[in-house]
Amino acid sequence: MGDTTRSLRWRTIDIVVAAVLGVAIGVVFWAWSLLWGVFGTAFDFFKPAGGLGIGIWMLGAVLGGLIIRKPGAALFVEVIAALVESLIGNQWGLTSVLEGFVEALGAELIFALFAYRVFKLPVAMLAGAAAAVFATVWEWFTYYPSWAWGWKLAYTGFGAVSGLLLAGLLGWALVRAMAGTGVLDRFGAGRERASTV
Repeated sequence: MGDTTRSLRWRTIDIVVAAVLGVAIGVVFWAWSLLWGVFGTAFDFFKPAGGLGIGIWMLGAVLGGLIIRKPGAALFVEVIAALVESLIGNQWGLTSVLEGFVEALGAELIFALFAYRVFKLPVAMLAGAAAAVFATVWEWFTYYPSWAWGWKLAYTGFGAVSGLLLAGLLGWALVRAMAGTGVLDRFGAGRERASTV
């Protein structure tokens, strides 16, 4: 069931929680960047298959949208996370922030299509997939301009699957787990949990 009884205006607690969430996810992004530096070469046999690992970088946008449930939440959390990741230090530097913005636009588009009122698993998975599609298309021009179109499309397909699972499904499961502890009781996700107990 959609959340139809609350305002779309940001509260102070929304800003604080979104900022804290962005910082926490930024540390996750940074750790994933380190792992990517080690294990990313596993896809050297077919580089577009590397798209299977990018979904984690869409997680901030999905979590922001699912928890805060306000216009701009996916963008806010994802950009802060990307900024934190780049400030701690990754192989892409501050270009991560711009890419985080692009990724978040994909997720934000999905939440907007559902008028920031529906936060079920299919919406979370669509948001993750859309974020990954936006990211991979961006990377066609920034990192892989010399790839053939077949490789670019394959990369986007692998990325969409990764976003669907690693950002959408995992993000939805994390929100459910957090809601189960009561930590989200001041948010729609927590109220949904309370109403189903």
